[in-house]
Amino acid sequence: MSVYGKDTDPAFQAAGTNLGLEIWCVENLKLVSVPKSSHRKFYSGSAYVILNTFLPKNGLPRHDIHYWLGNDSNKEDSALASDKALELDAALGSCTVQYRELQGHETQKFLSYFKPCIIPIEGAYRTQQERLNGETYKVSLLACKGDHVVHVKEVPFSRSSLNHNDVFILDTASKIFLFSGCNSSIQERAKGLEVVQYIKENKHREKCEVATVEDGKFVGNPEVGEFWSLFGGYAPIPQDPPSSVQEKPETPFVKLSWISTQGKLCPCRTDSLNKEMLETDKCYMLDCDSEIFVWMGKHTSVTERKTSISATEDFLRNQGRSAGTHSVFITEGLETVKFRSYFDNWPQTVKIKLYEEGREKVAAMFKQKGYEVKELPDEEDIQPFIDCSGTLKVWRVDGDKLSLIPASDQRKIFSGDCYVVQYTYPGKEKSDHLFYAWLGCQSVTEDQRDAISRMNALVDSTKGDPVLAQVMENKEPSQFFSIFRTLIIYKGGRSARYKNFIAENGIADETYDESKTALFRVQGTSPNNMQAIQVDPVSRSLNSCYCYILQTGASAFTWIGNLSSTRDHDLLDRMLELIHPTWQAVSVREGSESDTFWNVLGGKAEYPRAKEIKGHMEDPNLFMLSITEVCIFQVKEIYNFTQDDLTTEDVLLLDCHDEIYVWIGCHSNISSKQQALTLGLKFLETDVLVEGLSLETPIYVVGEGHEPPFFTRFFEWDPSKSNMHGNSFERKLAILKGKPQQLEAPIRNTWKANSRSRETTPDGFRSKSMSSNGRRSASPASGGSLSNVKSPNNHIFSSSSAPTKKLFPKSSPYSSPGESIVPAGSPVNLLDNTGGTKANGSKPGEGGLNLLTYPYEQLKVVSLNPAAGIDITKREAYLSDEEFQVHFGMAKRDFYKLPKWKQNKQKMALYLF
Repeated sequence: MSVYGKDTDPAFQAAGTNLGLEIWCVENLKLVSVPKSSHRKFYSGSAYVILNTFLPKNGLPRHDIHYWLGNDSNKEDSALASDKALELDAALGSCTVQYRELQGHETQKFLSYFKPCIIPIEGAYRTQQERLNGETYKVSLLACKGDHVVHVKEVPFSRSSLNHNDVFILDTASKIFLFSGCNSSIQERAKGLEVVQYIKENKHREKCEVATVEDGKFVGNPEVGEFWSLFGGYAPIPQDPPSSVQEKPETPFVKLSWISTQGKLCPCRTDSLNKEMLETDKCYMLDCDSEIFVWMGKHTSVTERKTSISATEDFLRNQGRSAGTHSVFITEGLETVKFRSYFDNWPQTVKIKLYEEGREKVAAMFKQKGYEVKELPDEEDIQPFIDCSGTLKVWRVDGDKLSLIPASDQRKIFSGDCYVVQYTYPGKEKSDHLFYAWLGCQSVTEDQRDAISRMNALVDSTKGDPVLAQVMENKEPSQFFSIFRTLIIYKGGRSARYKNFIAENGIADETYDESKTALFRVQGTSPNNMQAIQVDPVSRSLNSCYCYILQTGASAFTWIGNLSSTRDHDLLDRMLELIHPTWQAVSVREGSESDTFWNVLGGKAEYPRAKEIKGHMEDPNLFMLSITEVCIFQVKEIYNFTQDDLTTEDVLLLDCHDEIYVWIGCHSNISSKQQALTLGLKFLETDVLVEGLSLETPIYVVGEGHEPPFFTRFFEWDPSKSNMHGNSFERKLAILKGKPQQLEAPIRNTWKANSRSRETTPDGFRSKSMSSNGRRSASPASGGSLSNVKSPNNHIFSSSSAPTKKLFPKSSPYSSPGESIVPAGSPVNLLDNTGGTKANGSKPGEGGLNLLTYPYEQLKVVSLNPAAGIDITKREAYLSDEEFQVHFGMAKRDFYKLPKWKQNKQKMALYLF
């Protein structure tokens, strides 16, 4: 809520009431509003305050404040911009996050507002800019860095400014040249073309030519000769000297200090950080080496906050920190993901359902401003995004084969089994295919692993490029239920492995039988989307929000919860007829149950009676996934993303919170969709946004050019862009030069493991873009080992920085035989059963894992001969007991009793994490 007072700068009146960007500049020690026509023009001699107001799906406006300091801005202007940013925060109710932006070192989030780039202008901003007529066009040389957002910097117009690693733009009066260093990536070159397009449109009014020059290529191209003639003729560019930058330690430097009211930094001495250390009436500085956070308690004054910010900026100057050190200022309760990741077990906050409480007021306010605000639809109004009248095939995993289930029974599945589902539905020009591997919560590990493998085999044998998904029972996406229309999930299982397992371990067989007592929860949104889920036949399984069917011998009861709807009652009658059409059920209303009813359920007991409040819809987040040459798994967030951020050389992940999509570009070198599933599991495990992602979250794998409607709905989608040929540079160049786009779907031959259409590196990682001199540029991974994890800003998450979760949260390598059934939520461990020795002679399936032993040298992240097919999150578990004792100095059982952060710390020291 805005709290504008009499002391608020008049320039801020009504700030934040409109969506989008608002920009102010310091001029003559006063703040002046910058018109929208000048929003992309930043002068290096000025300081600016930028407010971004956006409306997420939950309906409440949010704000980010940035203050940008030009390289030539004076100290007074910079200090005033800092103070004004804090003043604006106070006027908006102290509910913003503030970022300090230095010219040339801006954050990814800031640059994402101004795609493709900002090009700082020499001089200072003036409200009335002088217009100079007849001025000679100034030739300029610009250096471009970045693959999704671009840092553009003007460099001296000299041959010595060029290098082999970057992309350069030479802007002349009649022609724009793009020079691509031989070591630059395809993605960087494509982004350079976007900058060229921007310059052509805004400085040349489209009236100029464009030429591309590749480093080291001279073959009779007159444009190349023209380019070098502007530099006085060609001369070779010297090679860059070897980098003298030392590798930073895997564990980042982190130091917390309390900032006194006098601006003095008082270190907080502790080995670990926790939220309780932050007192609400104080300000703190968290020094993370490459990034500085200032945390301001709710009960601190504006004066104290100004003092803290000034103290932090003085600290950076006195320490001689790099200009690229980012500063972020946070008010208590608005901590960013990155900040929270440095603290141990930061509590998960339950978000208030403000959308439900204030959505009408918020919608009215923004509709008054001319914005279309869509209300959150009720569940029954949500429509499927694909045609659900297609053809369904269901196979049950049974030993080493798939058994096709007859059409009459394919909507009846069992929790102890795993299934492969193929759904074929009409697309725009041809039939499309969607595959699911559904993993029952009582199924054994071998069946889960085989379900994934069998699904991949079916996908490889299918024409086109199907979408596939891994789904755990109880976490099914709405799309899954929509294609089944009616689904009954029984307890128990029919697979041979399930039967053998329960027999060997003396576990009672719960497989559904009409002669047994059974309780079904009925749920759904319509007669075309309804399910009956068999639950434990006890009173605590009831819930006032649902209706139930209780079967006991030849009789049945229907139980109607007090909070259920008339729609639920209709579904209850329909489901009763489907489960057993001849039953004459006794209808029971909650609160009027007979003793007979409770006796069947083993006696009356407490059960949930409150209305279930569904969480509000969160905006999706897009990430680029990559693996470095030293096997570090990196995740970089792409802010304010669009379809254009889906670059064909990359592997990207769309996090929709209740499901994730791994998108694979046609020119990425990932070799199989199973590897894409593994990357998705790794993302869930690392929980980059510290949002408490479940390892049961459904994972979809989508190929470029074959995106289904339930993926494209998150973008403003242009089908022609996803159907172009060539790499991202060739596509951008074709658009820039006005060549007709090729609209045929890209041909993808990389799903086969033995595909030769792309190069792969010896260690199995995705190969990188090959440049003209044979060197490679960074590119995402297709497989191989995944170890340390980096945050969206390339911060390496280590044991002391970010909470990570087990790939098998409810099992360990030493689970008892009675725990061999994988609990709900345990994802499949995709193991290769060749090449190693069985650990301790264990039987397959024990502990939810099929462990082999490998020597330490094969298990290290940096191994020259890495073990294949292992669970990379548990490398240490594949050591023999003797070798484990040698390296860790303790037995495995003792090691797994340690806190997770201590385990990770020891594993990192031994290159096993």
